[in-house]
Amino acid sequence: MRRIAEFLLENPQSPLEGTIGDLAKESGTSAATVTRFCRLLGYAGYASFRVSIATEAGRAAARETWTTDIGRAFGPDDSATEVLSTLMNSHIRSLQETASIMDLPAVKEISRRIAQSTHVDIYGVGGSAILAAELQARLYRIGINCHCWSEVHEGLTSAAIQNTDCVAIGISNTGRTKETLQMLKQARRAGALTVAISNNPHSPLVELADRQIITSVFERFLQPDDLSAKHVQLMVLDLLYLLIAQEDFERTTQNLSKSASAVAAHRRPTRKSGTRRTPGHSAASTPERVEER
Repeated sequence: MRRIAEFLLENPQSPLEGTIGDLAKESGTSAATVTRFCRLLGYAGYASFRVSIATEAGRAAARETWTTDIGRAFGPDDSATEVLSTLMNSHIRSLQETASIMDLPAVKEISRRIAQSTHVDIYGVGGSAILAAELQARLYRIGINCHCWSEVHEGLTSAAIQNTDCVAIGISNTGRTKETLQMLKQARRAGALTVAISNNPHSPLVELADRQIITSVFERFLQPDDLSAKHVQLMVLDLLYLLIAQEDFERTTQNLSKSASAVAAHRRPTRKSGTRRTPGHSAASTPERVEER
């Protein structure tokens, strides 16, 4: 652990550029020793250690370019241009930080387990329920048997019948939502692989789950529910969706094609270029054109 500490003093941002295995190799130790080192410093594991480094690096960069880059938390007299600029920089940095700390091999493993699972439960309460519903809708469309739950009684009922072939995902920005914790804990007790998606690497949700995906929100203006937190979580969900789709690409394309055909009749067709409707000339008066479209 002393060798790890000495290496990090010389290369403080190395965890942002590699995996736990990379750090172990570069410091001449093992992955298990790196994990013990992180826990000695008070972190749950390597993932939360990386989050802390990325957050501190972001703050340092912000201090150096505070006026021109990030600005400051907006006030009542700021112009709309100033608010937009501050907001854009905050959201972009949050996305960049989340990408830099993401453990892609772990995310890939989670995607593979979801693609091969017999059932997926997704738990989210409040604002996180919207994210849970979005992920459920996208996965269901490509053939993944999944449900989302925001009501704890229904969620607990579903969690209780999970098994080792199932995956349960808990989404919570704070990682402290009691209902989400209860549902994920029940799913883990039933044997499912549990996954936490949270902005808080030290939260009970992260500690409870078998696998963790940590997001990073660089700045908060309207606590506790900045939309930037949801934006980075949406990026994570989008990544999961695409990686899951890759696992069985033939199934994905077939299901997307079938679902697109099923709803095609309910979408207004695109008007052909060069066709203009004259006043008083309705579509009903030209049935042949409607049928052609």
